[in-house]
Amino acid sequence: MTMPLVARPVAINVADLKDSRDRARIEAFVRRQPHATPFHLPGWSAGVARACGQRSHYLVAEQADGELAGILPLTEVRSALFGRALVSAGFAVDGGILTSRDDVATALAEAGWALATKLGCPSLEMRGGPAPGEGWLIDAHTYLGFARDLAGDDEAELLAVPRKQRAEVRKALAADFQVTIGNKPADLALHYAVFAQSVRNLGTPVFPRRLFHEIAREFGEDADVVTISHRGRPEASVFNLYMNGIVHPFWGGGTKAARMLKANDRVYYEIMRHARGRGMTRYDFGRSKAGTGVAAYKKSWGFDPAPLYYARRVAAGEAPREINPLSPRYRLQVALWKKLPLVVANFLGPVIAKGLG
Repeated sequence: MTMPLVARPVAINVADLKDSRDRARIEAFVRRQPHATPFHLPGWSAGVARACGQRSHYLVAEQADGELAGILPLTEVRSALFGRALVSAGFAVDGGILTSRDDVATALAEAGWALATKLGCPSLEMRGGPAPGEGWLIDAHTYLGFARDLAGDDEAELLAVPRKQRAEVRKALAADFQVTIGNKPADLALHYAVFAQSVRNLGTPVFPRRLFHEIAREFGEDADVVTISHRGRPEASVFNLYMNGIVHPFWGGGTKAARMLKANDRVYYEIMRHARGRGMTRYDFGRSKAGTGVAAYKKSWGFDPAPLYYARRVAAGEAPREINPLSPRYRLQVALWKKLPLVVANFLGPVIAKGLG
């Protein structure tokens, strides 16, 4: 550990993620916390840094006896298009302050802002975790989270889905699909082909291909891809993370034909089935923007939405970063991106997306 930032009520240091002993100690702490997510793990920060060229700054709160009391993973994001920010956690939907103590949360928030100032980042964004307090802008309206327990078997899982959506899932189960599951390069290639097409159709740039490979490398058997193919062509695919009995279907997408074929319905049910076989007991359907069709789709599966609390702190005279593609300021860009040939979108997208964080 190096570079102490705040000395009260615990010592706040920046962890060296290249030190295997420190990484093991941090990972053990994270996995003991009831509200931890895969995005809190040091492997997430390390993988993002390598894949996207953005620096990681992983803050840890240490007690006098050397025991960890809290952590705050941060990604220093610099982009010519979107500006500079310190983000917790970069390229994630969660990963904010992780601690059970209010005093430690305050210390980590102060240290994070001190680091942002030192690095010349005019804003600090925290996704999830305890609200930092005075001086922070809290957004509890933009995003919703969806999670529930998995049922005990396949039929019970179907019965847990509301009737209308259950009928769609049964149709998907009867369709002529091929299901592949794995975390090898071939599985990642199938996923990227589908995911890149999906985000282009939504009008947003695709992340660098290397990001998926680096996260798969870091998580090992705790990450895999479930892909649904029809007549040999991948139509829906989801990159999943597993931690503490919870499956996190994270990067997912489908082709233009996926909805008609019901490939999307099949892939999410197969993830439930596969996760249960791996011993998972809970399904985190991830976040969606309030008022969107994706949020309505997740609700149709029997998931009750819960508001996600994000916090931002901005330097005096500066405006918060705006990276929400639903913002009116990006309406023209989104419309134009949807019309790009896929090969062009896949070439330009990663250059832009690695600056989103």
